[in-house]
Amino acid sequence: MSIAEIRQNAEHKMNQSLEALKTSLSKVRTGRPNPQILDTVHVEYYGSMLPLSQVANLSLLDARTIGVAPWEKGMGAKIEKAIRESDLGLNPASQGDLIRVPMPPMTEERRKELTKVVKGEGEAAKVAVRNLRRDANEHVKKLLKDKLVSEDDERRAQDDIQKLTDRMIGEIDRIVASKEQDILAV
Repeated sequence: MSIAEIRQNAEHKMNQSLEALKTSLSKVRTGRPNPQILDTVHVEYYGSMLPLSQVANLSLLDARTIGVAPWEKGMGAKIEKAIRESDLGLNPASQGDLIRVPMPPMTEERRKELTKVVKGEGEAAKVAVRNLRRDANEHVKKLLKDKLVSEDDERRAQDDIQKLTDRMIGEIDRIVASKEQDILAV
């Protein structure tokens, strides 16, 4: 494996860590509703458990309400039950074929809890990026030990990997700060 391949591999894995962070943060509730919050809800459908998005249309009805429109008539009660029993603390209400899921306003205490959760997710992503940096540096050192690269090349590669790591950590900090602002916005 060459230095370029090691760097490319590290960058790819760091980008995956960044995407995982974005995905996990999209599930954290902010002041405004987001249909993705219901991604964790599963509904029984002909004997198997399916994500809600595979049995119904999810949409925003207004600034505080998510609309769930089941694709089959008989699914309304099951969907309503699944949302109510999820650990999201939501109370859906049927309105004909449409299920309205009002998002309760968040308390200041809940907002602070969520910012701690977001910071924790950000810290976990940083640890993952730093572990990837360590692995990449170990690969480069192994190339030096096997006399496949010079000491200068090894030093340049480590500097390059460090710059990549710094850039990724800066991006993580930016994403976390943005999510915290969303949560704290009233």
